Amino acid sequence: MPDITRRRALTATAALAVTATVTTLTAPAASAAGHDHPMPMPETFDEVYKGRRIQGRPMTGHGGHHHEHGGGYEVLIDGVQLHVMRNADSSWISVVSHYAPVPTPRAAARTAVDELQGAPLLPFPAN
Repeated sequence: MPDITRRRALTATAALAVTATVTTLTAPAASAAGHDHPMPMPETFDEVYKGRRIQGRPMTGHGGHHHEHGGGYEVLIDGVQLHVMRNADSSWISVVSHYAPVPTPRAAARTAVDELQGAPLLPFPAN
């Protein structure tokens, strides 16, 4: 059996390190792309907040582009859809408060009501 040289040992170690790094970096991306661990659906809610009716529930049917951003969940303020999007860290943003992530769709609806200050939510045109 031939003796292992220092060069072969270093080459083998480097190859193992590269393999481990590539596996570590690509495994989370593969899981996210395959949706192996989908995020749980938020609870349904229906309440009056500061005089405005806010509702949240799983979407019915197929909503296309916007359906994907909200993760199959819709939020309504006085019957008008508030477009929401779930971020990768499980926080939520809305078209009204895009730069203020909140932990739940209910919080997104409440934040939107606060931001609207009594103004009606206008329908957002779909592309």
